[in-house]
Amino acid sequence: METGQFPIDDLPGGLDLYRTLESGQTYLWHRDDGEMYSGTPSPESWYATVVDGDVIRVRTRNGILEWESTTDADPIVRRLVRLEDDLEAIVAAAPDDPLVADAYDAHRGMRLVEDPPFGCLISFICSAQMRVSRIQSMVSALAREYGDEIAFEGRTYHAFPTPAQLASATEAELRELGLGYRAPYVVRTAELVADGGAHPAEARDLEYEAAREYLTQFVGVGDKVADCVLLFSLGFDEAVPLDTWIKSAIEEYYPDCDRGSYAETSRAIRDRLGGEYAGYAQTYVFHHLRTGD
Repeated sequence: METGQFPIDDLPGGLDLYRTLESGQTYLWHRDDGEMYSGTPSPESWYATVVDGDVIRVRTRNGILEWESTTDADPIVRRLVRLEDDLEAIVAAAPDDPLVADAYDAHRGMRLVEDPPFGCLISFICSAQMRVSRIQSMVSALAREYGDEIAFEGRTYHAFPTPAQLASATEAELRELGLGYRAPYVVRTAELVADGGAHPAEARDLEYEAAREYLTQFVGVGDKVADCVLLFSLGFDEAVPLDTWIKSAIEEYYPDCDRGSYAETSRAIRDRLGGEYAGYAQTYVFHHLRTGD
């Protein structure tokens, strides 16, 4: 077993691991107490994920981010919860906006995540019209049924399935897991990636709006899901997914940004939320409105 730690005070802007991993950005992490999206964890609780066959567990105690893993996970942890981001500078550069300021003040230390692209893509295909806890359950079920089992520290973890593993599923099986009408979307998308027809990671090197358009070729992916993948997996910090909460924020706080189409409204709200780091502001506002904190 490999272990390591990061003093949270050394991270510009700090780190709130709970808010980072339970704010609707990611469904590829799990709490060892089984209570993901069910309340604040105890200091002893580990969050776990599997990346390229390696189990990685993280937690924060006494001002320290601790990790343990089947590999030297230092660079992986830095990437997954974006420890290199200068969160202090990002907050300071935010627009002078009361809603954004309230959200940043209420949820200090929440960072964006960088999930593996395929798992992120499938997670947000599953997210349509679903509560965050229900999305978490569906993604966990896919890992349990189709992903590899990995033993670590007396527990069994499940990797998110590879494209080939998930492409082997039938629509009927996925419906039994609770995916409903999303089942064929997941199967068709997994088949496209497994067959080499396309991969979400290929969007990384495109310009933002071209990258969003590229991702919509996957079955079940519209502009909003594409923006989620760009923001939470591919490093497009300017992406602002226009989900129900952000649409409500536009209606109440930014009505002049409603331009009648996704593309035009997206451009307007990105500019209003600060451009380069608009996705950071969006994530804070989303969490702030969803939780009422």
